[in-house]
This record gives sequence, C-alpha cells and structure tokens, in this order.
Amino acid sequence: MNNNIAISVKNLTKIYNIGTSNENLALDNISLDITAGSIFGLLGPNGAGKSTFINILADLVRKSSGDINILEFNHASNLKKVKSLMGIVPQELNIDPFFTPFELLEIHAGLYGVSKKDRRTMEILKMLSLEDKAHVYARTLSGGMRRRLLIAKAMVHDPAILILDEPTAGVDVGLRTILWKNIEKLNSEGKTIIITTHYLHEAEELCNEIAIIDEGKLIAHDHTSKIKSLIDNREIKILHQNKSDLNLSPLKNLNINLKPNGETIEINYKPSEIKFNELLKAIYESNIDIKDISIKETKLEDVFLKLTQN
Repeated sequence: MNNNIAISVKNLTKIYNIGTSNENLALDNISLDITAGSIFGLLGPNGAGKSTFINILADLVRKSSGDINILEFNHASNLKKVKSLMGIVPQELNIDPFFTPFELLEIHAGLYGVSKKDRRTMEILKMLSLEDKAHVYARTLSGGMRRRLLIAKAMVHDPAILILDEPTAGVDVGLRTILWKNIEKLNSEGKTIIITTHYLHEAEELCNEIAIIDEGKLIAHDHTSKIKSLIDNREIKILHQNKSDLNLSPLKNLNINLKPNGETIEINYKPSEIKFNELLKAIYESNIDIKDISIKETKLEDVFLKLTQN
C-alpha cells in the first residue's frame, strides 16, 4: 500500500435490512483514498451515508462488501491494530455522567493499554480548555464541553488518524474556533484528520481534500480547490464613476454576460474560456473609471448544492 495513503477504501457497500421490504442501500460501491497528513472533509446531505461510513471505520456497523485498509493494515484481518491507529469522535454526546473528565480519560487510556507513565491526561484536557473541569462530574458540563471531552477521549492513545463526526454540532462560535485551532495543531503534528460536517464554510476553510456523497454514492472527491472549480462561473462587480456614456465594446467582444446598471457593471464569465488577464485588459481598454471592484469566487456551498440537487 502507498505510504502516502492513510485510508484506502475499495468498493465499500452497506445494505441495511437485506432481503426485506425495508432494504436500504446506504453505501453504494464507494472507493476512495485519503491522503496521510491531510484534513479530509466528508460532506453530504442528511441520510447520504456519512455516518454509516464513519461507523464502519469504527467497527460499529458491519459492511456488506468491500475492502478497507488503514495505513498498511487490513481493517477486517487486523482490527485490533486498526483500532489503535484511529481515534473516533462520535456525533452523539455519550458520556458517563458519574465520572470526572480526568477519570474518563484515565479509564479510556487504560482500555487502550497506555501505561500510566505515558498518559497525557492533563495535557489533553488543557489543550481542549477543560483543565479547570478535570475533577468535576461530567454531568455538570455544558454541551460544548462534553463535545470537547469526546475529542479528548479519542486522543488518549495518540492515534495517527482522528475521525470526527459533526464535531462542532451544538458548539457556539467561540468554542468552535478553539476546536478548529486544536484540530489544525494536531494536523500540523502529522495526524490525519477526517471530519463530517454540515458547516460548509468550515470545510472550505480547513479541509485540503473533500469528498461529497449523496444517496450512498461518491459524486466528487478531489482537492478543495479542484472541487470548487467544478462550477465554471465567476462574477465581477464594478462600481464606476464615469460621467459620460460607457464604451463597453472591448468587453462586448468577449464571450461574457455583461449587465451595465447605472453606476454598476456586472460581468459573469467562465474561467475555462476566458483568462482573467484577458478580461482585465478589456476592462482597461473600455476606459472605465473604476471606483471599486469586487470578485465573487465560487464557494464550496455552490458546488455542494449543484451536485446534490441535480
């Protein structure tokens, strides 16, 4: 297996309730490779199969068919080793309320066979801004604190791969920022991060690789910049201060959608057909007295909606 690949999935299929009237194809022949050291975003509408995918990796759901390798280890034949390589952060806030965060991390580290001298319990709690809650009962923690505690639990055995299912769900903006800074720090230390999220702006900002699944099928997988280029449209808005009529003939010679409206000119063009420098040259030749210019770039949300609503 390629050392640059953290997770390799081949022809992964999951069918619930096989042979019944409620048969449900949750994952349909999914194949993808996740680059080691990346922050990988798995996106899709509700019910697309994201959680099923994560739960199969975590061995909480059995696949119907297909093959998975985690680093150089086969998921089916080396499950104990595979589990030691991954830290899983579930979407559900499932925490024993009668233990303290310190106790929960110590217990979890013990389950993974981490010796007492190698445990980093307080270091992990501090990283996630929970050190002042180390010795209070988990039932007293807020939803955001419980979310961070789940991440802390997943880190006790220092896994090479951290998988987070909707990690910022129910977390306020301030704490969300803290979480992402911690995730970026872990990634900078060499860990592969895999997240599912419905906050598309977060995925766009943080993830260098993205896969989109819909109705169990993989419909896109590439570097984030290439995913965004799937929509071949860019909009430029010019605010001008010309006193006389505009001479837009240089622009009209290009294959663009031109909308002059008072002091504003809107230009829509396809980057695949017209180079940006060519467009700027035509704007300059039109002698437009530019007061302000703004460029609307394609957002990940635009691509997501286009691919999942077709």
